[in-house]
Amino acid sequence: MRKVLLPLIAIMLLPTVLRAQNAGNLSKATRVRCTFSLMAAGTWAKDQAEAKTKPANLTLEFESINTDEGTAELKERVGKYDIIVRYAQGYLHFIQSFYNGPLYTTTVLDKKTAAGKLKAMH
Repeated sequence: MRKVLLPLIAIMLLPTVLRAQNAGNLSKATRVRCTFSLMAAGTWAKDQAEAKTKPANLTLEFESINTDEGTAELKERVGKYDIIVRYAQGYLHFIQSFYNGPLYTTTVLDKKTAAGKLKAMH
């Protein structure tokens, strides 16, 4: 039976570093750097969904964050990309929608790990 990749290809749950004027309030963040070292990938095997985790090496840098206007920039090696940002009660959502189909979201939670870093998922 053909395998179909789940719409949510990667869920990465690891700490993020927040640089903001007031690091205790995500709604005021102006810059966020997320580093992910674990990924979960899902596939359909026959009629059953399967998920596996594996190591990852992904760093995302968001700059010029303006939650009032809903704008931010994603800093990449080849340039910067305008993206949408939304803050909602302790969650800072970054939304990347591309013309060729993919949709990526990164969410930073106002919850810390034991090491004191904020939690995030992509």
